[in-house]
Amino acid sequence: MSEPVRLAKRLAEMVSCSRREAELYIEGGWVTVDGRVVEEPQFKVTGQKVALNPNAVLEPAAPVTILFHSAVGNILVNDARTTPTIIGFDTHATEDSSGIQPLKRHFAQLTAALPIETSASGLLVFTQDWRVLRKLVDDAATVEQEYVVEVAGKLGTHGLKQLNHGLSFNARALPPAKVSWQNETRLRFALKGPQPGQIAHMCQSVGIEVRTMKRIRIGKISMAKLPVGQWRYLPPDERF
Repeated sequence: MSEPVRLAKRLAEMVSCSRREAELYIEGGWVTVDGRVVEEPQFKVTGQKVALNPNAVLEPAAPVTILFHSAVGNILVNDARTTPTIIGFDTHATEDSSGIQPLKRHFAQLTAALPIETSASGLLVFTQDWRVLRKLVDDAATVEQEYVVEVAGKLGTHGLKQLNHGLSFNARALPPAKVSWQNETRLRFALKGPQPGQIAHMCQSVGIEVRTMKRIRIGKISMAKLPVGQWRYLPPDERF
């Protein structure tokens, strides 16, 4: 029986390429072992059938951004620059039209951008792309977020006007927001750079109480029809 060898070495010998080129092919999801895609260059093979996809492209996999519809409590994040711990982040949406082939490396070194409060649900963003981080983390105060908030209580005569402009939080005046009724019990909040606890405080300031809160949009990207507990890639042509 032949000695096991690294998949990258076997592929390099097969297609007459360098070891680094072989690693790029493997990490890009272009190589199969007995018909199964293997993405680890260090994977050991003996007599298995190794094949390179004829459409293989010799380039590093591009960084990805992932959109996730989180239920309440589905994510544990300490701050915006930590690798996220996600509960239930295992279902790829069937209606993902990005055309991106899922790879294991897409789930390494993800950074959570604009995490939401643990009591809220809705749209979450995880990314490997420094451009997305710069937009959503470094420039967070300029990115509009939209929430649907279910409330209880009776809003006073000037309450809606105050929610739009005139309230303060943490001893600072809040910038104008766009708040309107979606139905008899739900308000839509569109505001830039909301701080943890801000929406609940705004509601309390006008005599109503938050029951549930869901983020449905970040910048130009909406959650749309993404089912709860599922994720999809952000296509290259979509921007926040």
